[in-house]
Amino acid sequence: MNIKNIILHNYRNYVQLDIDLSPNINIFVGYNAQGKTNIIEAVHFAAIGISHRTRNDSDLIYWQQNEANINIKFAKMRIVSELKIILKKNQRKQLIFNGENIKQKELPGLLTMILFSPEDLMLIKGSPLQRRRFLDIELSQISLLYYNQLVQYNKILLQRNNLLKKIKENNKLINMLDMWDEQLAKSAAFIVDKRLKNVDKLNKLAQYTHAYISGDKERLEIKYNMCKNNINLSADIKYNQLYDWYINNLKKYRKNDIFKGSTSIGPHRDDIYFFINDIDLKSFGSQGQQRSAVLSLKLAELELLKNETGEYPVLLLDDVMSELDNNRRNSLLEFLQKKNIQTLITATDKSLFDDNGKNNFFIIDNGKVV
Repeated sequence: MNIKNIILHNYRNYVQLDIDLSPNINIFVGYNAQGKTNIIEAVHFAAIGISHRTRNDSDLIYWQQNEANINIKFAKMRIVSELKIILKKNQRKQLIFNGENIKQKELPGLLTMILFSPEDLMLIKGSPLQRRRFLDIELSQISLLYYNQLVQYNKILLQRNNLLKKIKENNKLINMLDMWDEQLAKSAAFIVDKRLKNVDKLNKLAQYTHAYISGDKERLEIKYNMCKNNINLSADIKYNQLYDWYINNLKKYRKNDIFKGSTSIGPHRDDIYFFINDIDLKSFGSQGQQRSAVLSLKLAELELLKNETGEYPVLLLDDVMSELDNNRRNSLLEFLQKKNIQTLITATDKSLFDDNGKNNFFIIDNGKVV
C-alpha cells in the first residue's frame, strides 16, 4: 500500500494542501497546533470513514466554510486508485472511489492503515473500549463482512436494550426477548470467533517481535477475555459452541439484564489481557514494559495485515516518537526502513531523525507546507 498524493481543501486548518509522498518515511515537522496531526487524521478518515479525534464530521470543515474535501491517490497491489471524500455541514459525507459513489460499508479495506498515537501507549492500562476498538478497526480493514456484522450487532444490541427497559415497565413483553437473543447470539458468535482467531495470530507475531525488542529477556502473551465465560477459549473453538454459550447465558442473565436495562454479555463487554513472563502487564508491568508491548503489538499488526491482504498498510505515527526512548525509537525506524513500509510521522523535533537522504521532511507552519 502506497499513498502517492494527498489533497486537502478546507479541511481543518488547511485551505489548500497538495503534497506528493515518498514511498518510504515521510516526516511532518512543526510546532504544536500547526496542522501536522490533521494530515494524519485525513488519511485515517479516508481509510475507515471516521476521525480518531472527533465524532462530529462538521469539526473537520475549515472555519466558516460549508464544505471540505479529502482527495487521496494511492497504489494497492500496484493498481493506482483515487479516493475522494466530500464533507458538508449538516449532511452525510459523500464517498467517491475511482469516480463512483460508494457507501460507508464499502469503504474499509480500500486504503489500509495503522495508526500509532500517544493514546495507544495507554492501550494496555486504558479502558477495555480502547482495546476492543483496536481489534475492530484492524479486522474491519481485513474483512468487510466483519465490519458489516459489527454494525449489525450494534443495531441488535440497541434494540435488545430498548426492549429490556420496556420490559421493566411491562413484563408481558418478556417473550419478545427470545427473538432478539437468537439474533444477538448469532452475531456475537461470529464476531468473537473472528476476534479469537485474530488475537491468536497477533499473539504469535507479537511474541516474535517482543523477543527481538527485549533481547530475548521477555515473553509477551496476548489473550482474549470473553465476559463471564466458562468455556475454554482458543482459536480452535467452533462457532456453534459460541452460539450455544450465548443462547444459554443470555437466558441466565436475563433477569439481571432487565433490572439494569442493558445487556451484560457480548462482544461489547469483552477485553484483551497482556502478560510479560506470565505476569499481568496492566497491573504489575512497568511503564517501559507496557510501552514495549504496545510497540510489539503495532509491529505485529503490520505483519498481520500484510499476511491477510498481501501488502503492508500505511503506518501513521502521530507524535509518538518523542514518547519512545532511543532504543525503542531506533528499533522502530530500523524495522520500517528494512521492510520498506510507507510511514507518515508527525514530530516537533527534527533532531529525532537522521537527515540521511532517506527520510522525506515536510515543515508545517499554520496549515501550510513551507
